[in-house]
Amino acid sequence: QVQLVESGGGSVQAGGSLRLSCAASGHTYSNNCVGWFRQAPGKEREGVAVICTGGDSTYYADSVKGRFTISHDSAKNTVYLQMNSLKLEDTGMYTCATDSIVVVVTAPLDPALWHFWGQGTQVTVSS
Repeated sequence: QVQLVESGGGSVQAGGSLRLSCAASGHTYSNNCVGWFRQAPGKEREGVAVICTGGDSTYYADSVKGRFTISHDSAKNTVYLQMNSLKLEDTGMYTCATDSIVVVVTAPLDPALWHFWGQGTQVTVSS
């Protein structure tokens, strides 16, 4: 069993920055991935960024490339999402998930492939 707890959400003006944290406890896969996903009201959940162990492979949605960076701190068993140059369209509930790399590698940004989810943290970007 694995538990994921997100933190770091809040309200920020467009152009600002936030750093989200996803802390993992309990069982983790040796060859695993952690991803950040978001959902705005009335819209489908979408993948934002994913990081996988081994070669530290990363994947980003086109909409956030160059602005967001996903990273991990092994000592803290935590994955971070650094969000810079935030835009209004970045607003949503941000949730992290984890799974084995073999489960998600075919389409890492597809939320349907992931099985272990946190509760989410709200990000609101205002003009």
